[in-house]
Amino acid sequence: MSGTRTDEPAAPVDSDPRRWWGLVVIALAQLMVVLDATIVNIALPSAQRELGMSDANRQWVITAYTLAFGGLLLLGGRIADLVGRKRTFVIGLIGFAGASAIGGAAVGPPMLFGARALQGVFAAVLAPSALSLLTTTFTDPRERGKAFGIYGALAGSGAAVGFIVGGFLTEYLSWRWCLYVNIPVAVVAVTGALTLLHDRPGHAGARLDVPGVLLGCGGLVTLVYGFSEAQPRGWTAPLVLALFAAALVLLAAFVWWQTRAPMPLLPLHIIRDRNRAGCFLTMMLAVIGMFGLFLFMTYYLQVILEYSPVRTGLAFLPMTIAIVIGSTQISARLLPRVGPRLLMVPGMLLASGGMVLLAQMTVASDYAGEILPALLLMGLGMGLTFMPVFSTATAGVAPQDSGVTSATVNTSQQVGGSIGTALLNTIATTSSATYITAHLTDPSQRNRVVREGIVHGYTVAIWLAAGIMLLAAVVAGLMVTAKAPGRDVHAPGGAPDPVG
Repeated sequence: MSGTRTDEPAAPVDSDPRRWWGLVVIALAQLMVVLDATIVNIALPSAQRELGMSDANRQWVITAYTLAFGGLLLLGGRIADLVGRKRTFVIGLIGFAGASAIGGAAVGPPMLFGARALQGVFAAVLAPSALSLLTTTFTDPRERGKAFGIYGALAGSGAAVGFIVGGFLTEYLSWRWCLYVNIPVAVVAVTGALTLLHDRPGHAGARLDVPGVLLGCGGLVTLVYGFSEAQPRGWTAPLVLALFAAALVLLAAFVWWQTRAPMPLLPLHIIRDRNRAGCFLTMMLAVIGMFGLFLFMTYYLQVILEYSPVRTGLAFLPMTIAIVIGSTQISARLLPRVGPRLLMVPGMLLASGGMVLLAQMTVASDYAGEILPALLLMGLGMGLTFMPVFSTATAGVAPQDSGVTSATVNTSQQVGGSIGTALLNTIATTSSATYITAHLTDPSQRNRVVREGIVHGYTVAIWLAAGIMLLAAVVAGLMVTAKAPGRDVHAPGGAPDPVG
């Protein structure tokens, strides 16, 4: 069978009866990492008041995390391949918990920003280790489907769960508990990892591609930073344009160097594979739309509909349930029998349809009749899409490259989130300002017009998000040609993987 040699070393791990408990540990760690991208969103107003943050600086609570996380993922993935995934998984958990403790105890903005950046650094080590441990533990197509269904559900719903948990902790305890909550989770995960997880040792003779690290990670950090600055400064600001130009130069130099490096940071055959490239691109486009949705719906529910933080978090719960059902009950059951694009294309079409429904919202929309159906469609679509993306992108990879492949999937997610937040927020605020200027003829109607203008801005951006998700469906349909894993387990393209 094609590509058998690549996956042979993982076979003994599959016979371990405790591997499903190992999945629980991996899932806990992944949930912690994904949840932390959004859990502080609802806590941010409280933290800003207590620590005296300015409106201009408050974005760094979010940006410091995404910048370090997105920029250092490739390095984290390669370190996992070199020194062993279990070791980096445990180090990542301990470091993440320590950074969370520092952030929770912050006495001023610089301490909180620094702690969030440190969380991002350890998340960049932890996330690819978690996904590659999953890849090397579950190779049987049916078991792999179930395992990746659970993982895909967490990846898709973790951000929404963050809003729910963040709402409860902020309202009933303190914003600091949005960070402290990671400590007990990490303790449980470390204990479970040391007891339950297995991994082959790292490659002692391998060396880290230092020029690749400087060019690749430098390019990604610059790119993510550019998108984060585009939000407050505008797309044509000199700093933003300079950051994008620098990112382009660094990433182009990175690709050139990877063709010549003796031990490349990112072996280019990983992204040359048509199915993997299609999965990476589909993931990035899907997350652009999803992060835009989370951003607008949080403000819409709290500012326009005047929901409390807890009620706002609970409003996302049906979407979270829909993601879990789509991922574990539909995708995981069908993927062994059908090609991944037969799940990804309908998934993105459903998500796009949900966005179109959401684009009809007004200042007086009814949650049950107008918002809820859109969130359910979005959740189901994301659940159908994320699980086959993770499974297909990491299938048939040589064990020594599984960490960096996992990191590339996570990178496409993080870059997509950064683009989505900056791009859609800029479009929304610009559209709102234009609407308010055009309609504010009577000063006595200012409050009504401003509220209508804000919602108008959201709907314009949501229409764009619907189009981006439609594009994701086209990309998945044209690029992802892999057969059902039940027919061809090892190589996503139906041919032997170029490594082994």
